[in-house]
Amino acid sequence: MIDKIDTPLTEMLGIKYPIIAAPMFLVSNTKMTIEAVNSGITGAIPALNYRTIPEFKIALKELKDANCKPFGINLIVNKSNFKFMEQLRVCVDYEVDYIITSLGSPKPVIDVCKPKGIKVFCDVVDENYAKKVEDLGAEALIAVNSKAGGHSGPTTANHLIPKLNEVCDIPVISAGGIGNGTGVKKMLDLGACGLSIGTLFIACEEAQISQEYKQAIIDHGADDIVMTTKLSGSPCTVINTPFVQEIGTRQSWIESILNKNKKLKKYAKMVTAYKGFKMLRNSAFKATYKNMWCAGPSCEFVNEIKPVSKIVADLLHEYENTVSNEMEMA
Repeated sequence: MIDKIDTPLTEMLGIKYPIIAAPMFLVSNTKMTIEAVNSGITGAIPALNYRTIPEFKIALKELKDANCKPFGINLIVNKSNFKFMEQLRVCVDYEVDYIITSLGSPKPVIDVCKPKGIKVFCDVVDENYAKKVEDLGAEALIAVNSKAGGHSGPTTANHLIPKLNEVCDIPVISAGGIGNGTGVKKMLDLGACGLSIGTLFIACEEAQISQEYKQAIIDHGADDIVMTTKLSGSPCTVINTPFVQEIGTRQSWIESILNKNKKLKKYAKMVTAYKGFKMLRNSAFKATYKNMWCAGPSCEFVNEIKPVSKIVADLLHEYENTVSNEMEMA
């Protein structure tokens, strides 16, 4: 297996390979993150995977006690996350290595974390927002493209990564659509300094989700992924199960109107997110007819349940083979 891949991301975090096991709602956990770090990459966990602040603190202590470094935490920074500021304080107290911000302005996070040496990476979907977060002091951009699982962007990686590199000076991390080593090399050649990979890790042995969820990732492919606004009010990718087909993928006209009302949209989004997250939680850990499984089109590349270490090793082996083949053809 290749010894190291040098990029600005590996230099910034002190890792061997420029890959983040992406933070996935309900899926990512401490075991996955520890195994990711032990495999030479890094991993991040959504703070919202822990229902209470004491549970969140226990998880961070577990990572610290395991000498899991570097690891990151994903924070939803808009008003729908009423635990945001408390989660941020805990991240600072436990000296997490980096924070990935999503769905809102990262300014409060950057203002608190920068003096503490905690790096802040920001989810972005276009160059205008990317420039704003760079000006605020973000250390890197997570370029969420149209193939990303969960909340995806409107633009392909082929367009988004070069554009962000053109208008911004901070490193760009590609997020979305990658499930093998050939894809890793393609993104690095395109100008990404690393990759945030999620769906590929959903069916790992360490994930504490239901066997049915893992099997769904194996059984379904890119054509089975659809976009829905019923989970959070924002477009989100899920497997097109019979239940998803039954309830549809668009908000009702009442929900749509409420989400556009300046005075009410904050509360409407909170209600939508609560109901959506409850559906996801009910599906993630037990078999149910009302299956709502979040995933991206890169489930196309998942054919079996494997430990995190094997997923990483296979990615790197494929990457190395791709490099060798291209050198032979040159």
